[in-house]
Amino acid sequence: MLEFLVQAGAAADGFGGPAGIWAAIVKDFSNITEPAALAAFVQVLMIDLVLAGDNAIVVGALAAGLPADQRKKVILIGVLAALVLRIAFALVVQQLMGIVGLIFVGGLLLAWVAWKMWRELRHTGQSHGSPEVEGDEHSGLKPAKSFAGAAWAVAVADVSMSLDNVLAVAGAAREHPGIMIVGLIFAVALMGLAANIIAKYIERYRWIAYVGLAVIVYVAVKMIYEGWVDPGVGIGTLFG
Repeated sequence: MLEFLVQAGAAADGFGGPAGIWAAIVKDFSNITEPAALAAFVQVLMIDLVLAGDNAIVVGALAAGLPADQRKKVILIGVLAALVLRIAFALVVQQLMGIVGLIFVGGLLLAWVAWKMWRELRHTGQSHGSPEVEGDEHSGLKPAKSFAGAAWAVAVADVSMSLDNVLAVAGAAREHPGIMIVGLIFAVALMGLAANIIAKYIERYRWIAYVGLAVIVYVAVKMIYEGWVDPGVGIGTLFG
């Protein structure tokens, strides 16, 4: 799956094939001690950790009202959908970032995500939570009442959260394509392997979520600013 992401990403993003992707990764990580590259890498890690955990919590909360066998199926659907959607969005993110105004719109979207996360962190949950996912009882989400309803709600949530994840990573590391590529691969790996573990630790150590929230706010503000003033893709160019 990761090899597919790398090869397809090369075609979509114009890095010149796997060799070009590898060259971008080597270039960025050979300079990882530079403040700008290190800051971008830390931001990407925090975004991936917090949003992977948030994804797992949302899926678990929506499935909490179902019988055990249906609940496990919905959670599996949620994880698989998140994997596929993150890959799909990652394949086109570089092209999307070249569209005038999209960085600005992406920043506004991330600002809304940050506001939503802030409300969820301070909310007393409405769901009793799924046994398979720790921490989802404090999500503030009402569990779905049927398998079809839960599957649909999870699919819709996955689209939103996957786009948020990819946009945030791309916004944090836009000037460091190698770090961006590693961050997107890391996001996919976390969703597939460790999302529930991350959700457990975020619930136990709430400061992790607040640090991640601060990073997302910073990236959102940065994207809004750059999405306005960037001479190539900023919407400020539309107004002379």
